[in-house]
Amino acid sequence: MSRFVLDCSTTMAWCLQDEASSRADAVLVSLAAQEAVAPSHWPLEVANVLTLCERRGRVSDARIGEFLGFLNTLPITIDDQTARKAFGEVLTLARTHQLTAYDAAYLELALRTGCPLASLDATLNEAAAGLGIALFEG
Repeated sequence: MSRFVLDCSTTMAWCLQDEASSRADAVLVSLAAQEAVAPSHWPLEVANVLTLCERRGRVSDARIGEFLGFLNTLPITIDDQTARKAFGEVLTLARTHQLTAYDAAYLELALRTGCPLASLDATLNEAAAGLGIALFEG
């Protein structure tokens, strides 16, 4: 089964109507035949975005519960090595490409695994392309 690195921007496009995109939809459809891998901070980042969106009235408690139940049905593996890379490779990537450490962790995972990156974040995609990381095409 082929794999790709899934980031929070793509994940949240599945939940928030105003962030929906055909690219995010293609990533979701691909999970019928592929597996996603995400760095260990991904669940926290998703939870944080959901919390902020709820506070701002962008998503209801019911929708959050429904969405989290849906996420738990998807073939998404959480990488257990991300934290060990935080003070080394992740920090270097963040500093070099002027990214958050969270975004740099997606790059580090894609570099380490050789998997393409599924992201809707233009800055992250630009950094990935500059490093020779394939972008997920569906």
